[in-house]
Amino acid sequence: MSFPRWAAVTVPAVLLLGFLSGSIAPAGSENAWYAALAKPAATPPDWAFPVAWTTLYALMGLALAMILHARGARGRGVAIALFVVALALNLVWLPLFFGAHRVTLGWMLIAAMVASGILATIAFGRIRSAAAWAMVPYLVWIGYAGVLNWRIDRLNPGAELAPGGRTTQIISQIG
Repeated sequence: MSFPRWAAVTVPAVLLLGFLSGSIAPAGSENAWYAALAKPAATPPDWAFPVAWTTLYALMGLALAMILHARGARGRGVAIALFVVALALNLVWLPLFFGAHRVTLGWMLIAAMVASGILATIAFGRIRSAAAWAMVPYLVWIGYAGVLNWRIDRLNPGAELAPGGRTTQIISQIG
């Protein structure tokens, strides 16, 4: 397939996966648990998150399309596998943090996301430098998100206990 065809598949696929992950639990001020937490002064406004993630997921989809288009490139399979791991970890974070209220585990997961994202970016860079550069904004954002998550953990000891005795705000898709 040509690069535009790969991009026509990968960009919407990554965006859809991000949307589905985000739909598992309410986020931002729509989440009563999160709204009650003390947050660092550097926390962006709620509107910034969907804008940032839409942009980041689109860039990640383009990066993946560049690598998928590089048929026969040495290390292509490893690069794709590393990207899949990084994306899978990313998709787990929102339900873990906002849904299951696992603040400490959240920043630990972000550390794994940063590590896997760096490995994927390096692997991408060995194949297509543009693909690696398309991953850099993601790395910067998750690094920033990791600091925010860590600060929320420090500002809110015991935050993993939900108000009102509820232990989760994960939305059931079953019924």
